[in-house]
Amino acid sequence: MTRVHRRLAGVVALAMGGAVLAACSNSITASSFTVTPTTVRSVTLSTERSPVGRILATPSGRTLYDFTPDSPTSSRCTTGLCVKLWPPLLTTTTTPKVGRGLDPTLVSTVRRPDGQLQIAYGGHPLYTWEGDTTPGMITGQALLNVGGYWYVIAPTGRQITTSFRVTRTAIRRH
Repeated sequence: MTRVHRRLAGVVALAMGGAVLAACSNSITASSFTVTPTTVRSVTLSTERSPVGRILATPSGRTLYDFTPDSPTSSRCTTGLCVKLWPPLLTTTTTPKVGRGLDPTLVSTVRRPDGQLQIAYGGHPLYTWEGDTTPGMITGQALLNVGGYWYVIAPTGRQITTSFRVTRTAIRRH
């Protein structure tokens, strides 16, 4: 089992309340999960420093990612396991806000299959990663997981594919 698969198996076992999976692959689906990601009335997207420059984050410093199978108009992370590991950034408003250094014309929403609105930036529906346990952590970058790659997004709206990790809260917001 590769290091990434061992890490994924551990995260999956944790996400399932300690249940052990017999197999681990990128095509895992667990539609029997019922997960309700947090929905916020209004959110202001912000940025965090990273080894590759500024990247999108929540106001509390949680790193935001995109999923390569997504399109500008739809999310492909809709199964229970995917939503548990990569909670979508949901809102109840169609006009999310952006902080300093971000372009308001790049922010939009995508209607998910369950009818909820997911915030997108530069055509990328946004997610957090359960593996990032503290603000400033970036452990999901360039990770092949649940059927696609996950990447951080630059303030320009482009996907950053450079592989890197920030495993502690060494990056401070200013």
